[in-house]
Amino acid sequence: MKKVSIASLGCSKNLIDSEQMTALLRSGGFEIWENEADADIMIVNTCTFVEDAQTESINCILELAQYKKADKNKKKLLIVTGCLAQRYKEQILREIPEVDAVIGVNEFDKIVDIINARVGGGPASVSCSEKPLLFEGERERSTPGYTAFLKIAEGCDNRCTYCVIPSIRGAYRSRKIEDIIAEAEKLAADGVKELIVIAQDTTRYGIDIYGEYRLSELLKKLCAVSGIEWVRVHYCYPELVTDELIETFASEPKLCNYFDIPIQHSSDRVLKRMGRRANRAQITEMIKKIRAAIPDAVIRTTLIVGFPGETEEDMDDLLRFIDEARFDRLGVFTYSREEDTPAYDMPDQIDEEEKRRRLENVMVAQADIDDENNAAKVGTVQTVLVEGRDEIIKSYFGRTYADSVDIDGMVFFRSKEKLRPGDFARVRIDEVEDMNLFGKAVK
Repeated sequence: MKKVSIASLGCSKNLIDSEQMTALLRSGGFEIWENEADADIMIVNTCTFVEDAQTESINCILELAQYKKADKNKKKLLIVTGCLAQRYKEQILREIPEVDAVIGVNEFDKIVDIINARVGGGPASVSCSEKPLLFEGERERSTPGYTAFLKIAEGCDNRCTYCVIPSIRGAYRSRKIEDIIAEAEKLAADGVKELIVIAQDTTRYGIDIYGEYRLSELLKKLCAVSGIEWVRVHYCYPELVTDELIETFASEPKLCNYFDIPIQHSSDRVLKRMGRRANRAQITEMIKKIRAAIPDAVIRTTLIVGFPGETEEDMDDLLRFIDEARFDRLGVFTYSREEDTPAYDMPDQIDEEEKRRRLENVMVAQADIDDENNAAKVGTVQTVLVEGRDEIIKSYFGRTYADSVDIDGMVFFRSKEKLRPGDFARVRIDEVEDMNLFGKAVK
């Protein structure tokens, strides 16, 4: 009973939890296997952020349960961890009897002991403490060797009315600067070229342990780490994108001029109902400041449509704002009605068909902007982080500073010089298709 598989679902923060569990299991004498069918112990690290994520997590658990049922020796174990486990611990154990242990987000550091107890014949168990965990252990990375996520904080204090994360992950907890820098130095020594700085809200970094916001200081120190070429930041909140932070981006060459700032809406009325702290005027001013200080800044945002009480006037406001703001990257989601959130019981809930219609209207509005932005790149020369080579089309592929891993476009290009993943290449862009760029490497 030493072969373990881990299916990691959800966000990059969850992925780091999975990487830390992998390291714990490896040090505990377990072998890590990719194929669940061949594993003795199957772990699924779940997500519960929105309904689609819950459905994916439940389907994965049920799929793994079938492997357990098919096991002739009746020895396979099924372990459920992560946010869904924390949120619905008792229901999972009650309704899916194949599950052997449920481990919440605050006790995954005990996973070796919990599994050993179950292997030793102990009963099915629930380990879901409410005491917040800020784990500083080793991790076994699952991302490519040249890029790594770097979590700088856990939990969230924002309490948006639609979000379950604070009730699952707890209050905001910053890691110490020295611990983060030590991890970054180790990652650089392992060959990492790109650090992707993540937290539920990176801009809040430091306020809980230092009494002040210290993201700018942290980013400067990360940029000073030898071997790191790109530092990318995810999930900034608009009200905390300060003049100091913008100046840090403008002055640090290693900082990708990539601003991932979820604004969720433009209507002040909807923003207030969402429990968001920034209003439309503040968001507009922030965008102006970024573009004035950093002409090549890429601003990515996410929006929610169909929030309870959102009117046609609110939607018209949002469509006008999209046209005015000219976001470089935009993702849009329909509102997901989540239990145990204030928005769940709000009046004027909107039906799913209408939500989808509004989502499509936003996507159409952004499509023309995307076409315009991409057309402007034709003829330019871009620095590309090489990620691999597609032998079928005889082309290398990678990303520019404007494209984060898994969520943005790619660059496909030909090169006479042999390149390896993690190399950087200068590429002249010749054409655009959808959100992907195509070109040739140049000297």
